[in-house]
Amino acid sequence: MTAKKGFYTKMTETEAAYIAGLFDGEGCVSYKQYMRKRKHNPKAYPTWQIRLEMAMTDRSILKWVCEVTGVGTVTEKKYKSKYALGWKKQWRWRCSHRDAFYVSCVMWPFAHVKLDKLQKIIDHYKDFKIMNNKIVNLDEYKQMMGLE
Repeated sequence: MTAKKGFYTKMTETEAAYIAGLFDGEGCVSYKQYMRKRKHNPKAYPTWQIRLEMAMTDRSILKWVCEVTGVGTVTEKKYKSKYALGWKKQWRWRCSHRDAFYVSCVMWPFAHVKLDKLQKIIDHYKDFKIMNNKIVNLDEYKQMMGLE
């Protein structure tokens, strides 16, 4: 299942809080820069990996997260180990880059465990325009959401 590209949905505060709690317990934030080589270019160059990911055995929850946020994909997690034969299927929801920024902004007021990592993504895109051509930065977001 894949959400429509660039289609951000409006979610309730309760949905955002639930997703943030679920993500705090089951999620993973990747925010790193590494040197990447391409086949046609021998020179390595710096590349950002910005991704949010959540994995669990209950696919319906991840499909709901994909539908409510309007971003990301839900796919089956593939195992390469022979030990995985008896394991239950695991599903993974992922979103990256600007979609990860959008979800980070939505979860930020409710996150606890992953707050510092979500903050890194928000800071990375601090001048990125999102929804109604408003510039989102942390101070404006707090003020708009009535958190200060």
